[in-house]
Amino acid sequence: MRKWWHGLAAAGALLAALAAALALTVAGLRPATLHTHGQPSSSAADSRRPPLRFGPGGVFKVALFVDLHYGEDAWTDWGPAQDAASDRVMAAVLDAENPDFVVYLGDLVTANNLPIPNASLYWDRAISASRSRGIPWATVFGNHDDMPFEWPPQWFSPDGVPPLRCPALPTSTPDSGCSFRGTPRTDLMAAETVANRQLSYSSSGPRELRPGVSNYVLQVLSRRRTRDDDHDPALLMYFLDSGGGSYTEVVSSAQVKWFQSQSQFLNPNGRIPELIFWHIPSTAYVMVGPKAKSEIRKPCVGSINKEEVAPQAAEWGMMDALAKRPSVKAVFVGHNHGLDWCCPYEELWLCFARHTGYGGYGDWPKGARIIQVTEDPFSAVSWIGMENGSRHSDVTLSS
Repeated sequence: MRKWWHGLAAAGALLAALAAALALTVAGLRPATLHTHGQPSSSAADSRRPPLRFGPGGVFKVALFVDLHYGEDAWTDWGPAQDAASDRVMAAVLDAENPDFVVYLGDLVTANNLPIPNASLYWDRAISASRSRGIPWATVFGNHDDMPFEWPPQWFSPDGVPPLRCPALPTSTPDSGCSFRGTPRTDLMAAETVANRQLSYSSSGPRELRPGVSNYVLQVLSRRRTRDDDHDPALLMYFLDSGGGSYTEVVSSAQVKWFQSQSQFLNPNGRIPELIFWHIPSTAYVMVGPKAKSEIRKPCVGSINKEEVAPQAAEWGMMDALAKRPSVKAVFVGHNHGLDWCCPYEELWLCFARHTGYGGYGDWPKGARIIQVTEDPFSAVSWIGMENGSRHSDVTLSS
């Protein structure tokens, strides 16, 4: 009886696996962009995008752009000038580093400063440096990207509301003039992915994780092409929505379960290296980071440590889930403009990106964190590339 039951269970498992494989084949979609357990993104664009792949030299380089804050104080002369300066930063970094991929790590726009019907107009400008160079990218949401408009107190002074500069809108857009309603996360993501089907690898993620939107996985395939190369990833990149703006700043318990399900399905033996990206640092960053405004000392590596870590509102198990997976090499966040360090945590690294945009607080020099992954033998290194072309804070993220 026991042998019969085990045989039946094994047959059932085999049939389930075959059914899942058949579902992927029937859908006609490559499974290199996933956001639900064992299922590919529902976007038809996925089948037309080339898979991400390590280059002939076995290297995959990523540039992180974070806290761009386009559209800040859009009604002033200062705001548009900052946006133009942010354009220059990203152009300088991309031309100097020539990355294979770009991650926009949240706060692309300052939506609470945008009196326009569709913040996608500014979002589109934020990703234009990558698009114009044909560099693929992915985005995650920060706490400012869908914030409601905040009425400036000075607008209620004797001077009153200043003349607003409303961008020209497409004729098909029902709204006209300025608006203060904000643009939801789902609308921002839809506008990006529909308009950039060949280069945007972003995804709205599974509905069961709403209000979080940017929750998805990208596979980077091996440079060695095989008959089954679409199922031969050499790197996994997980993107998570850490909240803020329209809801609480947190990676939820549901997201933790989603990550565990995805990682077990894609990487059950932990043989594939994994990198994690979200915007707002977890509470673990507070534990491992140097004291604010103190010197950054080893084992931490960085150049600016000018403020306290501003973590998520709560920790619901994501750091425990990551720490239990030796395949997870590093977590990358933004949010704190005055921090750019990496510090070890358990067997992985916790890293801040570098404040890239001229919008937002802080007058520290601008730049971007660069990540370079080598496939075989595996290694991951990172450094900060600056607007002026200099490079510093090199750190090895692999043992």
